[in-house]
Amino acid sequence: MTYRISYSDGSAGAIIGENEAETRLIEEYRTEAEALRRARELLEAGEHDAISVRDRSGNVLYGVCLQLRLGFLAE
Repeated sequence: MTYRISYSDGSAGAIIGENEAETRLIEEYRTEAEALRRARELLEAGEHDAISVRDRSGNVLYGVCLQLRLGFLAE
C-alpha cells in the first residue's frame, strides 16, 4: 500500500475562467513514516500553500490528527 502527498508547485498552470490553476504534484511513499517525514519537510520549507497527505485507504489526514503525526505541539 502507498501513502500519497499532494501539493502545489507554486507555479501557475492553465487559466480556468479568470483564475490561474496551480500545478499539483503527487508523491507516493511506501510507509506512513516516509510520507509524514516528507510532508514535514515541505511544511518547514514554507514554499507551498497547501499540502495533503492521504493514508492507505485514500482518506485525507488533516487537522489535529495530522499535526500530531507530524510532531507539532501547541505551545
